[in-house]
Amino acid sequence: MVKKFSVEGFDNFKAKAEELAKEGPLYVLFSGSKNEKGESWCPDCVVAYPIVQKCLEEVDDDSSFLYVEVGDRAFWKDPNCIFRTAPETRLNSVPTLMMWGSPRRLEEDKCADPGLVSMLFED
Repeated sequence: MVKKFSVEGFDNFKAKAEELAKEGPLYVLFSGSKNEKGESWCPDCVVAYPIVQKCLEEVDDDSSFLYVEVGDRAFWKDPNCIFRTAPETRLNSVPTLMMWGSPRRLEEDKCADPGLVSMLFED
């Protein structure tokens, strides 16, 4: 089973991604941060999360999955948000699912398409 990790914030993301990328394939899901009820403020993220989790069941054991909370809605909507501007991420939307270190990336409603998510996870 794929190893799963979760972080919040850019610095935590960057440190964990650097660590996990050394161990094998790394898949990253960027999502709006969760509220006190444990739900993301982003409705598309709420829909995509269980689909991504289900598709992860087919991923190789040597892979890692990193769930990244990008911050609250106001932080994310700022055009200068570090997740939007950093060369490592250059996010346009949440959710965004990517294979780290490759051009493979799904954004918004594509993250809720089991067929596309499964294809992204294929080696």
